Amino acid sequence: MPRRKKKSEPRVQDLPALPVRDTILFPQVVMPLLIDRDRSLRAIEEGMGRERSIVVVAQRDPEVQRPGVGDLYTIGTEAVVGRVLKMPDGSTSALVQGQRRVLIVGLAQDESYLRLNVTPLDEPPHDQATVEALMRAVLSLYEKIVKLSRTIPDEHYIAAMNVDEPGWLADFVVSEMELSLPQRQDVLETLDPVERLQKASVFLAKELDVLELQSKIHSQVQQEVDKNQREYFLREQLKAIHKELGEADAQGREIVKLREKIEAAQLPPEVREKADDELDRLMAMPTMSPEVGMVRSYLEWLASLPWVTASRDQLDIEQAATVLERNHYGLPRVKERILEYMAVRKLAADQMRSPVLCFVGPPGVGKTSLGRSIAQALGRKFVRFSLGGIRDEAEIRGHRRTYIGALPGRIVQTMRTAGTINPVFMLDEIDKLGIDFRGDPSAALLEVLDPEQNCAFSDHYLDVPYDLSHAMFVTTANVLDPVPPALLDRMEVIELPGYIEDEKYEIARRFLIPRQTVEHGLTGSRLRFNEAAVRQIIREYTHEAGVRDLERQLSTICRKVARRVASASGEKTSRTVITTRNLVDFLGAARFFHNLAEERDEVGVATGVSWTPSGGDVMTVEVSLLDGKGQLALTGQLGDVMKESGQAALSYARARSKELGLRDGFYETTDVHIHVPAGAIPKDGPSAGITMATALVSALSGRPARREVAMTGEITLRGRILPIGGIREKVIAAHRAGITTFVLPRQNLKDLEEVPDDTKAALNFVPVDHMDGVLPVALHASAAELKAV
Repeated sequence: MPRRKKKSEPRVQDLPALPVRDTILFPQVVMPLLIDRDRSLRAIEEGMGRERSIVVVAQRDPEVQRPGVGDLYTIGTEAVVGRVLKMPDGSTSALVQGQRRVLIVGLAQDESYLRLNVTPLDEPPHDQATVEALMRAVLSLYEKIVKLSRTIPDEHYIAAMNVDEPGWLADFVVSEMELSLPQRQDVLETLDPVERLQKASVFLAKELDVLELQSKIHSQVQQEVDKNQREYFLREQLKAIHKELGEADAQGREIVKLREKIEAAQLPPEVREKADDELDRLMAMPTMSPEVGMVRSYLEWLASLPWVTASRDQLDIEQAATVLERNHYGLPRVKERILEYMAVRKLAADQMRSPVLCFVGPPGVGKTSLGRSIAQALGRKFVRFSLGGIRDEAEIRGHRRTYIGALPGRIVQTMRTAGTINPVFMLDEIDKLGIDFRGDPSAALLEVLDPEQNCAFSDHYLDVPYDLSHAMFVTTANVLDPVPPALLDRMEVIELPGYIEDEKYEIARRFLIPRQTVEHGLTGSRLRFNEAAVRQIIREYTHEAGVRDLERQLSTICRKVARRVASASGEKTSRTVITTRNLVDFLGAARFFHNLAEERDEVGVATGVSWTPSGGDVMTVEVSLLDGKGQLALTGQLGDVMKESGQAALSYARARSKELGLRDGFYETTDVHIHVPAGAIPKDGPSAGITMATALVSALSGRPARREVAMTGEITLRGRILPIGGIREKVIAAHRAGITTFVLPRQNLKDLEEVPDDTKAALNFVPVDHMDGVLPVALHASAAELKAV
């Protein structure tokens, strides 16, 4: 039997070991190694004496200073030491070239230096066609990487082209790539050249993707840098040209102008520091920077605002009173308040805070024009800002400068328009403020109208405190219900009631007619208004609290007269006098008719008076009794409060039926219908209570009501009469309608002070506390008494 041939055992070598950190030496690769440990230097010296061979193996942990066998990877590279050089810093550099892979099988010595027992590792056989394809792919990728990389020279690609062994090619390209230590060690431990080429191909493809992206980014950055450098050089050349020609740089001129404006504005220290910082930023910015315009606009706003400029107050009380009387008729409370403010400011200017007034009244009573008169009386600038429809808080506080096109709020903009720190600042239509997702403007106004806070008002755009405490704020509103309580608490409310007929006549005579005749070219003696005609216009052609519609009617007459004068050019035209007879020729038929007192005394009909925004009016209450089941019907478009007054009047009549001489059980078989004429007009309020009770008792008792008696007051279930409002307007309306006796709650007697003297002299006032005092005055004793009269 033939003998079997023994398999050859691998040859074990004993070589000095050089542990290295953060690097891998591949076979056939030349690499310089920096030697900084004594043990490593002795290993190099020993290796140079033994055919110049050593084992180069990587440490698993680079922080270990004296590595043992357990601290090293199991596969390293046998290398030949070329030469050793001493470096200027005292360290040693050794040039080594890898030869082959070796497997560490044991420790030979670990005393003065490390010696290891190693055995060579051979590559397994491979398929030539597969290897050829992989080598071409690797070379193609490596060529692209060399072209894109800044660290790999072109000669390395030439060297790679001349490598004919697949494993050597894989080791060569991997050694040139920036891979981590575990990735390099993995390639070193891969013995199959095909597998090694595949791993190298994957690394090359990833590296190529990164380099292509870097190249793209670099190209874009370089283009931008080149563009910016070109613009910079051109701007510098332009500056030099301007300098040679004796012309200053445009931005430099603007900075000089801004600095001069800032100096002249006398900014507070905190604001001046902010302005200087922004000016320094502007000087350091390139001209084409997008922030230049934003910073310049900001500085211009700071420099253009009034910081110390103030109007000198005109504190002549008599002169101010003359100005107010000349510009406005009536309004004694407002004029008195302004004169009081001027007097206190004259005596204690430094201690006094500027008041915040709120004029409340119907449209057309002169709230806005009154603010202008206040400014004229004080000798201050007048500015106005309408709050109607504002829903964005930024309209008050401004936008932050981070937004494109940002501007200060309307408060700061209006202060710049005023040009002084102490204008009369009118916030018009404060009751028309809105609120939505952009914020609550009324909340922003709390700081503006609070004397404790507005000395350091914060505008988002300015970002510095601005003093509003010197301004005199005047707000206007038609009604106070929509105004938030916190905002209302910061204002002193002054009510401007609607004008009565006498006041409207005086306003028309003093202001409206002279202004309209001048505007229409009817100066001199071409047009004259009769007093009765003006009063008829007020009574029958207008129905308002103010005088705007009255001025429109006067304007209509002036236009028609102007047409007559213009058509008769060249001819002598006589003066046109407007009277009650020819008024219809200019304005047409009357549009409004005031309710008059009843023509005769009737059962179930009582006369009351009502308050309206356009003044007072006479109101008739009618009561009808019908067969039924005791139901109460209330008609005439009455509100809930007025309906409850009717219920209270009926309950009072039922409870006092015996004392009032009413039929027992009338409410069981009788339906009561209370109607207030002018059903198209909504009506509400408690002041018609005694009128309803009087008409109801008249209908149930058969006692006629006196047509010359008008009444107003709230009734309770016990018959008590409570005070109400609008006495001034109601008394004037009753006098105009021919009423001679006026019944009112006793607690309202103090309100008669506001009634004109001639009106009070023409009326007999009957103050009452209970219905027992109303019925004898308002009702006849019986129908027979009426017939006898």
